Amino acid sequence: MTELPLGKASHYPDQYAPDTLCSIDRADNRTRIGLSAALPFSGVDIWNAWDLTWLGEDSKPRTATAEIRIPADSPGIPESKSMKLYLGSFAMSRFASPDAVRDLLESDIGHCVGAAVSVRIDTLDGTRARGLQRLPGKSLDRLDVACSDWEVEPGLLAADPDTVVSEDLFTDGLRSLCPVTGQPDLGSVLVCYTGPRIDRASLLRYIVSYRRHQDFHESCVERMFVDLLDRCGPHKLTVYARYQRRGGLDINPFRSNSDKSARNLRLWRQ
Repeated sequence: MTELPLGKASHYPDQYAPDTLCSIDRADNRTRIGLSAALPFSGVDIWNAWDLTWLGEDSKPRTATAEIRIPADSPGIPESKSMKLYLGSFAMSRFASPDAVRDLLESDIGHCVGAAVSVRIDTLDGTRARGLQRLPGKSLDRLDVACSDWEVEPGLLAADPDTVVSEDLFTDGLRSLCPVTGQPDLGSVLVCYTGPRIDRASLLRYIVSYRRHQDFHESCVERMFVDLLDRCGPHKLTVYARYQRRGGLDINPFRSNSDKSARNLRLWRQ
């Protein structure tokens, strides 16, 4: 087994280990796309943790899911592998209640990212009751479009300045690559806007151009927001990506200059 090229062993702590969390500075990626301290959007990153388990005071295992909301203006984001190891470290530790677990998550993750975060612990019954949902609006995926750009190309975007509309458009064809491991990240992305009508074929080609792009989920969504704002000139704009679960976590960045809240929709990949 030691000769296999993949699947190298990692240490997975099973006793509460907040020191496993590490942060990535948002500013580095934002500088690359021309963002300054005065951000053109507000928003949140919604992390869903599906593998959360701990021991009660009676040593009986408790199992739940967690919704973690990290504000888009936090200085840092958690590195996802460190978050997986951190959450896994609860497995053999005893806690008095779900509220005690929630309070620790809010404190530890908030300290990691440098901002207040909110956490909701959900029972299995509550999680099952959510069911699967879909993004609102019109799908781009049935368009008869030929694609040939596999690295981000904002020049693909086009809009008609003489026709102003409000519409919601989405695709399930988002793919980008993790900048740390090179692993593919698949997802769906929703674009809601009011402004010059965006050519739908151009929008689909643009989103498809992320197919070989290496970046974090949050940075991909912020780049989309900036490119759409610059190239298409919408008055109101929201970009919301829902990424496939990996390692027991799905990460869902939401950026908007008009909407203040994001629904935590559970899509078919999640």
